[in-house]
Amino acid sequence: MFRRLFAAFLLVLCVAAAAGCAGSGSGSESRPNQDSRLLLDFAPNAVHAGIYLAKERGYDQSEGVHLDVQAPAASTDGIKALLSGQADVAIVDIHDLAIAREKGRDVVGVMAVVQTPLAAVLAQPGIRRPRDLVGRRAGVTGLPSDDAVLKSIVAGDGGDPAKVHRVTIGFNAVQALLARRVAGATAFWNAEGIALKAKRPGVHEFRVDDYGAPSYPELVLATSRETLDTNGAVVRATVRALRRGYEATINDPESAVSALTAADPTLKRPLTSAQLDAVSPSFTAGAAYYGELNPGRLAAWAGWEQRFGIVKAKPDVAAAFSPATASTQLDSDPNK
Repeated sequence: MFRRLFAAFLLVLCVAAAAGCAGSGSGSESRPNQDSRLLLDFAPNAVHAGIYLAKERGYDQSEGVHLDVQAPAASTDGIKALLSGQADVAIVDIHDLAIAREKGRDVVGVMAVVQTPLAAVLAQPGIRRPRDLVGRRAGVTGLPSDDAVLKSIVAGDGGDPAKVHRVTIGFNAVQALLARRVAGATAFWNAEGIALKAKRPGVHEFRVDDYGAPSYPELVLATSRETLDTNGAVVRATVRALRRGYEATINDPESAVSALTAADPTLKRPLTSAQLDAVSPSFTAGAAYYGELNPGRLAAWAGWEQRFGIVKAKPDVAAAFSPATASTQLDSDPNK
């Protein structure tokens, strides 16, 4: 009898100790209680507002992660950081993800940040339609996706892309257009487009999905396959926290702008507000919920990606994206 009582006493002590450990920071699937290192695709701007609102309101903590958000030195740093283990998740351009996978780098999209392309050609007031760029200078950054965007837009308007004189200008579309060094330039309509219109009313904006490209998620939250397999709880908790942050941003954009400009005081509130107003419809355009990775949309994107030469082989959508991660916990709690 004494042995049984003693064994029961030890069992109670073990259970209590385990509970104490859980309360003091040990993780679980629903609450991993770990840092989540998130690398942005660019300097903080309106498209990132949901991330900063999630941090300000503590959505990351309530989901069991601590978001550590960093800006990159270059727009392509996200893939490198994921593969080296320097970041758990990163916002990457979907074209960069496709190129990386074609090179054998196993990165995976786990959530759509936006549901539509952000790529466009910005043009001088005298360029009234894309085919007017034939015979003129058009600036590109030098990335393969820029050439594809320019070709798609000009061809979609019946012009010959081969007769457009491409000039590499880096990420200086606004400056190049204001200085009239080029007649048009590839850029993101939600950022450079808004900034340019504020300085030169009358400029034209030709969005790639208005000229033949499918509607695809330009920016996605990505991770490495290794991280998803070995530390998936952190990735899923991050997705849940960001979903809440972006849903709150859609419902309360002024608070989102405040959170973003507080985190980066160099941002000007009027411009940031205008950029958020412009991009906000893209957060959920055509989606069933924020962050959805729609296989049909992605399949259409994969065909376009190959057709315009960004990659040689059509991306394997099933291997490159994880729609189940994007929808984590939606069935149990649609408000998260």
